[in-house]
Amino acid sequence: MKRHTARIARWLHQLFEASLLVKGVFAGLETAAGLGLLITSNAFIQTFVDWLTHFEIAEDPADKMARVARHYAEAFSIQAQHFYALYLLSHGALKLGMVIALAFGAMWAYPGAMIMLAGFVVYQMYSWLDSGSVFLLALSAFDVFMIWLVWQEYQARRGGAPAHPRRHAP
Repeated sequence: MKRHTARIARWLHQLFEASLLVKGVFAGLETAAGLGLLITSNAFIQTFVDWLTHFEIAEDPADKMARVARHYAEAFSIQAQHFYALYLLSHGALKLGMVIALAFGAMWAYPGAMIMLAGFVVYQMYSWLDSGSVFLLALSAFDVFMIWLVWQEYQARRGGAPAHPRRHAP
């Protein structure tokens, strides 16, 4: 029974580390996208979308995907660009900070991460009520799962379990 419990603890820790890696990669991409939106001019975005879609429009003037991309690019105001830039930059940087603190095993980061992730879930569910986006539901489900993993890791760490159980197990 003890060996089975140790195996589960090791598996949960590995799952925790893998989820940190996933969160870290996405947080890095989110931060980079926010920074990119912050330093890129709105006119460049419009020109870039026109360049990406002009061959499709020339080939098929009714191409729905190209027309939708152009429509959204034209409607993408400077104010919206700044909002998304700051949102992505702050959201990504917060998550990146959380991932780094958890990766280094800072005990304060565990409850902080759970509170922060719960806040994201509440906001995402609020946004889901408005948009009905399946993506927001999936993201919220992953964040709830992440909260559970952080809780499991926190309990193991508080209970005196080694920070990296697989390194100490036979």
